[in-house]
Amino acid sequence: LVAGDRLAIEIQVGEGATAHVTAAAAEKIYRSTGATTAIAQHMGVGPGAWLEYLPPETILFDGVRLRRETRIELTAGAGFLGGSILVFGRQARGEQLTNGLVNERWEVWHAGALVWGDALHLDGDIAATIANPACFAGAAACGTLILAPPKADPGAFLDSAREMQARAAAPGLQAGATVVGGLLIARWLGQDALALRRAYAELACHLREAAMGLPPRLSRLWDV
Repeated sequence: LVAGDRLAIEIQVGEGATAHVTAAAAEKIYRSTGATTAIAQHMGVGPGAWLEYLPPETILFDGVRLRRETRIELTAGAGFLGGSILVFGRQARGEQLTNGLVNERWEVWHAGALVWGDALHLDGDIAATIANPACFAGAAACGTLILAPPKADPGAFLDSAREMQARAAAPGLQAGATVVGGLLIARWLGQDALALRRAYAELACHLREAAMGLPPRLSRLWDV
């Protein structure tokens, strides 16, 4: 995506249906000279339905300007597994994200009530924010994975999620998981974007099997 692009993505999963949404490759947001890329994503999941929103990572070029809003609306008995990975710069080229604008917002609604909201805002001297030990501690990437199980308490999956994160431990990779608002929220910060991506995918595979009895694997596009 280039500066000034505007996307509106609408996903609706009907009653009792199951859907898996991904992308053909990592999303790339290019450097901007002033205009902002805007993405609005709205996902509705009907009664007894299950939605997986698991695209690969978003790579933020240095000088990017991005505003992205994601809203997930779950009806009674609906389930969701999904999230996002942000990579700060083109790591293979030795590029870091030092300036620009990144505004990323997530909302999860259940039965008409807001149960979880999250907002990330990076502006101005982004390099200093990423380097700050109280913020990203020099991480190259961050990730968030959300599970809203349709038939169980999310706390039932917390111990195994933490065990999976510990098993995927790598140098420079920090991870944690908690339960809030009827959701399981898993997070990562990583010095190596590829190690974070692998850990994220492994937990997603585990959770789709544990929560829904689906095969513990993702689309082959994740291996491209």
